[in-house]
Amino acid sequence: MTVSAVITGLGVVAPNGLGVADYWSATCSGKSGIGRVGRFDITQYPSTLAGEISGFDAEDHLPKRLLPQTDRMTQLALVAADWALQDGDIRTSDMAEFRMGVVTANTCGGFEFGEGELRNLWSKGGSHVSAYQSFAWFYAVNTGQISIRQGMRGPSSVVVSDQAGGLDALAQARREIRRGSALVLSGGVDAPICSWGWVALQASGRISTSELADRAYLPFDAEAHGQLPGEGGALLAVEDMAAARDRGARIYGTIAGYATTFDPKPGSGHEPGLRRAIELALADAELAPGDVDVVFADAAADLELDQIEAEAIGAVFGPCEVPVTAPKTMTGRLGCGAGALDVATALLSIRDGCIPPTTNIDPMSSYDLDVVTETRPATVRNAMVLGRGIGGFNSALIVGAV
Repeated sequence: MTVSAVITGLGVVAPNGLGVADYWSATCSGKSGIGRVGRFDITQYPSTLAGEISGFDAEDHLPKRLLPQTDRMTQLALVAADWALQDGDIRTSDMAEFRMGVVTANTCGGFEFGEGELRNLWSKGGSHVSAYQSFAWFYAVNTGQISIRQGMRGPSSVVVSDQAGGLDALAQARREIRRGSALVLSGGVDAPICSWGWVALQASGRISTSELADRAYLPFDAEAHGQLPGEGGALLAVEDMAAARDRGARIYGTIAGYATTFDPKPGSGHEPGLRRAIELALADAELAPGDVDVVFADAAADLELDQIEAEAIGAVFGPCEVPVTAPKTMTGRLGCGAGALDVATALLSIRDGCIPPTTNIDPMSSYDLDVVTETRPATVRNAMVLGRGIGGFNSALIVGAV
């Protein structure tokens, strides 16, 4: 019998809300966390808007000894992990340490920490570079710091696949549960908003240069002209369904299906891989297209990429046959945090019977998508989340009610 992996705890750190309650309230009411960058002097850059988290002071949540050795990204991830365990009423002290693991996704590592140490190197010399630089910048640092803090010494890893990463990490968590782990903390958190990170993001050529927060990130809109970066994401507590029920846990939903594909070489003439990922995820979940009640879109806000996504959704589900939403228009695209946050949002949609909106857009009718632009009451039993990463990554994950 296949072991079912279920999600019992959510830890959310997002530009429009810290914690599940604040984030969900803001998202359902259409409240945006996008604004002018305030973490550094943005005046010399062509792009000036992002989804920044306000009101977060790491000293309020973490021991002071951790602060000098961690980037803002890791501080957010550590707090999200704490909140996921609290939300799931999980006491790690009651579990065997080698049956608990951590699987996170990451896009940029600790950019801000690394930038600070490079400044020290250039201006003061090598003796002023922190020893913590050896790991604080690294992609796997969130996994390592969470596992140390929580005493989770079981199978752990990191996934690096851009916007698809949060979904890929949760799929790996499901594999570890099926292999016998009792608990896996999984998801993604990124924080690229510093001058070094900003330069790297600009190099993609996909960042909006609009000065208007409500017209800067417009997926599926005729005026789409690039995405907006953001910081944050979500970590989720994944457990075996039988064990979760035995301890009387509240279960948000199950990881019902997943698939990942890779796009063909540009110019090859072959179809992009997103449609195939959707079809394979449905097959993995043993669901028909009509069983999916909402699709959380990748929402690139690029006319070509939006067209590809719309065609893939339409080919599988039919024109305007499934509601499509992208609440990331209120947060920006959070790197590997995007997919994990969308999964958390999908589970809240299942819990509360509503689909959150894609804000500020006027969907192009030619896409033949039923894009949700106002919060919509709906019975949601199964939700699909899509994620695509630069370089050709495509992932589709389905969460279902239990």
